[in-house]
Amino acid sequence: MNNDLIKEAIAEAKQEAVAGAKQDELTVAGLIRKSNRILASISTHKFPFDFFPDTINVEEGRVNVIIRDFFFSSQIYSVDIKNISNVIINTSPFFAQMVIVSKTFTENEIQINSLWISQAIYVRRLIEGLRILDSKEIDTSVYSKRELIRNLEDLSSTETVI
Repeated sequence: MNNDLIKEAIAEAKQEAVAGAKQDELTVAGLIRKSNRILASISTHKFPFDFFPDTINVEEGRVNVIIRDFFFSSQIYSVDIKNISNVIINTSPFFAQMVIVSKTFTENEIQINSLWISQAIYVRRLIEGLRILDSKEIDTSVYSKRELIRNLEDLSSTETVI
């Protein structure tokens, strides 16, 4: 009788281990999918020429800011969405400055100048939408890229007054 109980317990433990492994595989696949999808990418524009444009790449889990100073040299700042405390847009007649305020950096803000105003506002909307989804612990990897962008735009549809 005890052998039957032991065999049942072992079988249940194996089933739980297999189910846990499948869940782990799905989690890892979701994380990989999230980390490789760039939702938006914008670059700076300086007149008359911008030989070393800075770039902002918005991914599902983080924002990468690439600052270029010279040929083959750059600084890359990567900020997790959960660590962004604010995104500020400063506008002038033609361009905008985006300031990303991080909770983790010693110098807790990254400034990107000479962005087109409409692009800066759009990227800010996406980041704010991602912050909302992250705060509610919603898994974004289940959405296609198009669905996710549409949902993020809907989440942050407040009219921006300039």
